[in-house]
Amino acid sequence: MKGKTHAGIGMIALICLADKLPGKFDYLGLVIVLIGSLLPDIDHPKSVINRYLLPFDNKLTKVFVYFCAGVIILWYDYLQGGSYVLKALAVAVMLIAVSTHREGLTHSAAGMLMFSFIIGYIGISYNMTHLVYYFMIGYGTHLACDMMTSRGIPLLYPFSKKKAKFPITFKTNSRLGAFLENVIIAAGLVLAVIKFPAMFN
Repeated sequence: MKGKTHAGIGMIALICLADKLPGKFDYLGLVIVLIGSLLPDIDHPKSVINRYLLPFDNKLTKVFVYFCAGVIILWYDYLQGGSYVLKALAVAVMLIAVSTHREGLTHSAAGMLMFSFIIGYIGISYNMTHLVYYFMIGYGTHLACDMMTSRGIPLLYPFSKKKAKFPITFKTNSRLGAFLENVIIAAGLVLAVIKFPAMFN
């Protein structure tokens, strides 16, 4: 699915679930949902996030930049006396470097848990423990949406590389795929409008 579709579905999910979240709806939560809904595609050099992070949109640049970033984080962690969250972040960044799109960590439950741990730790550090819920909504909707496509995702990676997908799927980057993405967004918007008043209760 396209990045804008993932972002849209993440925001719609937030609106529909906001009244059940510990932190309710807030604008920081919306930003975290957007980050979570786009983050899994960071393994693709041409993803929305990488357009702003990488000087060149090719695989070699992605590997070099993220591997170097991981080394820098580990070095900073060493200078600061050691932190589990920085080590986890460094490992995650290095795994992003070597992952190919929808073949590794970022499109798996393990990736979601790892990044959620990092976000959760940051939230606890700043007395915003609810941030992890927003992040998991964004990340979770991304994985669920990609399971609607014919390519699927390695949900149980690294224990299994078998692609998980729903019984009925569609091919992305096709006319039918684009149409179905628009239908999903339209249906989600209708639901969001219905749920919108409850968001502020």
